[in-house]
Amino acid sequence: MLRLLIPLAVLLGGPFLSAAAAKQPDIILVMADDVGIEGLGCYGGVSYRTPNLDQMASAGVRFTHAYSQPLCTPTRVELMTGKDNHRNWTYFGILDPRERTFGHAMTDAGYATAIFGKWQLQSYDPPDLPGAEQRRGKGMHPKDAGFDQYALFHALHTEDKGSRYANPTMLEGTRGNEGTLKKYDGRYGEDVWVEKILAFLDQQTDKPRFVYYPMALPHWPFVPTPNSADWDPGKPQEEHLRYGSDMIEYMDTTMGNLLRGLRQRDLDRETIVIFYSDNGTHLQVTSKMSDGRSIPGGKAMPTQTGIHVPLIVHCPGRYKPAVADGIVEASDFYPTLLELAGAEKQNGKHTDGTSFVPQLTGRPTPRREAAFFWYDPRPGWDKEKFNRHVFALNKTHKLFRDGRLFRIGELPLKETLVQQDDEHDRSARAELQAVIDRAMEGVREPPLVDSHGNPLEL
Repeated sequence: MLRLLIPLAVLLGGPFLSAAAAKQPDIILVMADDVGIEGLGCYGGVSYRTPNLDQMASAGVRFTHAYSQPLCTPTRVELMTGKDNHRNWTYFGILDPRERTFGHAMTDAGYATAIFGKWQLQSYDPPDLPGAEQRRGKGMHPKDAGFDQYALFHALHTEDKGSRYANPTMLEGTRGNEGTLKKYDGRYGEDVWVEKILAFLDQQTDKPRFVYYPMALPHWPFVPTPNSADWDPGKPQEEHLRYGSDMIEYMDTTMGNLLRGLRQRDLDRETIVIFYSDNGTHLQVTSKMSDGRSIPGGKAMPTQTGIHVPLIVHCPGRYKPAVADGIVEASDFYPTLLELAGAEKQNGKHTDGTSFVPQLTGRPTPRREAAFFWYDPRPGWDKEKFNRHVFALNKTHKLFRDGRLFRIGELPLKETLVQQDDEHDRSARAELQAVIDRAMEGVREPPLVDSHGNPLEL
């Protein structure tokens, strides 16, 4: 059962939403692959030119306390299902095919839906990895993920994935259709995906439209982009750390191309464009902040540099420019999309998330006071060095289940282990311990295993 949500601000002629908010809006959710807040100028980063995202933030709502999981699959699974990882985790690179995604939910809400970009949720392990036969092909095929159209990198077995950048390979198909692999010689992956997004908007004119765009950029391998001086898709692509800067900047170029396409179609003011990231920046990439600090990337680590990511929402016809300081985590996107679509939360469909629409509209409703993380990317290829981390954070502290407590500094990405606690620390510890206890209550935690899936002792 669907109903239209017309916020009070619209009914009263309030300043935050236009009357167009009474309609189901077009929505594009973009998720970058490996960039923390230090990668963007609008968050104080000075190492890279990001004029398009900076302008998007200036004209939109920029969130200062948005968090992801430390690594991509944990974030993607939580994002798409609205569930914390301990409720539905199986293997790295796998989305349980029994899950319900926001693609299904947005279809039920009356949307035409599409996904273009990186999948990597169906079959991740190479065939020679010990235990791989238990995991290969066990995830969700994109044809079953709730989207009318898809064109995706790494949608089948790992050995079939090809390139995501120069001369990209994509599995392309429609809902319920197995799809076909197609290679785009001489092209660049992000350029093709933006073209597909805009073509989808052109084709689908009888329904509101939802596009999920999980970008490939700026994930390793660090290779030339079309803006690099030595870009040549006809030659083997050299991998080198120096291209990391080019890739972060081409991420911004890609967003500029998308926003320009919306402007050309007169869709830019009423289309809700959301930009987010799946985890922090690559460990080998060090970036500068305007306060003079050098910030090493924290991808895969449960540090602030691994989980504090950008979140920008742009829709000038609906939301006034603002800076939102409420906490947001990956599970929050599912209920947020439902609210934006004017759809009621489905009874019996568990979600751990909290809609952040009130932060867009300025509604004085209760907001998330803390974020919870259950993080263990095992089993899976190249996951030997990982361990399980269960923790919660608010704006001042981070508490791990093993008892470690950190103070979160006023400077972004700064945290300090508490050696001698004070009254404020003890109060925060109690509050965050309650968050962890509530999240874990009544949940059968996934078994502790090594990277090959072999059981470990707790």
